[in-house]
Amino acid sequence: MRIVAVCGMGIGTSVLLKMNVEKVLAQLGITATVEAVDMTTARAAGFDANIVMTTPDLVPLLQGLAAEIIEVEHFFDLEELQTKLTKSLL
Repeated sequence: MRIVAVCGMGIGTSVLLKMNVEKVLAQLGITATVEAVDMTTARAAGFDANIVMTTPDLVPLLQGLAAEIIEVEHFFDLEELQTKLTKSLL
């Protein structure tokens, strides 16, 4: 399982989201590779992920990817992340 956190540059918001997704996955006992990437990488040909997590403003720019796209409102809200990941993974 590959989960990718996406932000515009791949170095700020996505890294924070990545760390919090890893915390939630550990709590759920789910093993997955979690990466932080920028928009260019996420939209590149051959991009391969099961789940893409990003901000609401970037969701329209990621439409068409084979991955499930999860919109995250509050990156520091572990309950929101857990709810959305549980719905997707379990």
